[in-house]
Amino acid sequence: MREPYNVLFLCTGNSARSVLGEALLNKLGEGRFRAFSAGSDPKGAVHPMTIEVLDSFGYPTADLYSKNWAVFTGPDAPEFDFIFTVCDNAAGESCPVWPGKPLTAHWGVEDPAAVEGDGQRAAFVDALSYLKRRIELFLMLPHAGLDELAMKGKLATIGREAGASARARAAE
Repeated sequence: MREPYNVLFLCTGNSARSVLGEALLNKLGEGRFRAFSAGSDPKGAVHPMTIEVLDSFGYPTADLYSKNWAVFTGPDAPEFDFIFTVCDNAAGESCPVWPGKPLTAHWGVEDPAAVEGDGQRAAFVDALSYLKRRIELFLMLPHAGLDELAMKGKLATIGREAGASARARAAE
């Protein structure tokens, strides 16, 4: 693997969790990582609360948009080093064949967009917090120093951190 590492965050709708992951890693990775996001059945727009929460915590949002994962399967697509599913539905779907040999892990977080009313902003902040913790742990790994098996184990452990969805907690 080489720097910058390319990372793809996948979700079904690509409007909340995967977009949060993309924005977080692009900032926190400080140029060592290039993050992207996509969905199997994208909503077509980023959820407004995703943008509001990211803006409120100082994360860039100008380049974020909802897209189908098919945009990353063509000949001009980046070769991914890591792919993280962040919703249980996407983790259970048959994914395309990705260029390269990316390491994959399920980092499921409950869908904040499913929360309506007064608790919605808090649900988005929680999702941001849970994903930020996973990404911080991911950034601490010695990416060049771990073999594939050890890295897969570390990625799976990170996916079971606080706030993990039921499927992510069950992945032992």
